Amino acid sequence: MQSSMLAGNVRPARYPIPGQRLLPGLLLTFILAAFAFELRSLSGITALSPLIIAIALGMVFHNTMGTPDTFKPGVVFSMRRLLRFAIVLLGLQLSFAQLVRVGTAGLAIILVTLVASFVFTAWLGRRFHIDRKLAQLIAAGTSICGASAVIATNTVTRAPDEDVAYAVACVTVFGSASMLLYPALGGLAHLAPHAFGLWAGASIHEIAQVVAAAFQNGTSSGHFATIAKLSRVMMLAPMILALGYLSAKRPQSTASDLAKEPTQSLPMPWFVLGFIAMMLFNSFDLIPHVDKVYLGQATTFLLTVALAAMGLETDIGKLRAKGWRPLLVGAGSWLFISAFSLGLIELAYA
Repeated sequence: MQSSMLAGNVRPARYPIPGQRLLPGLLLTFILAAFAFELRSLSGITALSPLIIAIALGMVFHNTMGTPDTFKPGVVFSMRRLLRFAIVLLGLQLSFAQLVRVGTAGLAIILVTLVASFVFTAWLGRRFHIDRKLAQLIAAGTSICGASAVIATNTVTRAPDEDVAYAVACVTVFGSASMLLYPALGGLAHLAPHAFGLWAGASIHEIAQVVAAAFQNGTSSGHFATIAKLSRVMMLAPMILALGYLSAKRPQSTASDLAKEPTQSLPMPWFVLGFIAMMLFNSFDLIPHVDKVYLGQATTFLLTVALAAMGLETDIGKLRAKGWRPLLVGAGSWLFISAFSLGLIELAYA
């Protein structure tokens, strides 16, 4: 009798294996990421980023079938931990030698364009009365490197998932417009191959979009645009550090604000140091080329997994409720970075 009572009081462990609760959500996000790569391959459109396809697939899944609670732990793990690990690995695609190849004038144009575009977008967001965090995400995606910058920036801004999805949509739409329009506009502006490559690299949102646009103007433009764009991506680390610091300094007036952002007292996102360390490893050629190729593929896949998870947490109803104003901010930001960078290039290479 006593043994049966003791047995009745013992609750079997729900997850006998450590980390088992993460498996359903991890499996789902990995499947969606793999499917995103497959759809990209089937479409034949190499400029279409698997990150964009993944967030769309996640949103369709969540808003049609719903994401069961058993999937939540793995989805959140993908969206946070795997994302940070992918950002660290992203540093292996960059090196300080790229900065040398861009040159002092090119780097100055990239840096001034980046800062001016970010500040302008934040200002425009205030004028249109959209949420500060959403404006920062659009600003980061436009001024640095598209969807990757949006999700990396959100590690410190901590905006709702719907804001992330909206910002990713903005940089996708307007970056794709640049990809289609730049080759024609470069001809009208009579830009030399080097100047056109710098313009594309300094202003188009996604790396894939930069490559697709610049190589239409020739191999020389394509190669220089890629280097210029990667140099621009290097600015991701200092920007995240700066935003983290500013977020920590921003006063929080209510208890609900503190509850939403419990870690604001930590302005240093430590994964950024890993990003910088990987840049140093790559700069000193400490990792074999073959390994870097595989690690580069793994980085893109993990970022795709993170975007799939983001889609699984995005409610289209909340996204629609934000209206057209954030899209207008994205359009204004796109026009500004395109025109501002072109003006600087015309002045520098006149």
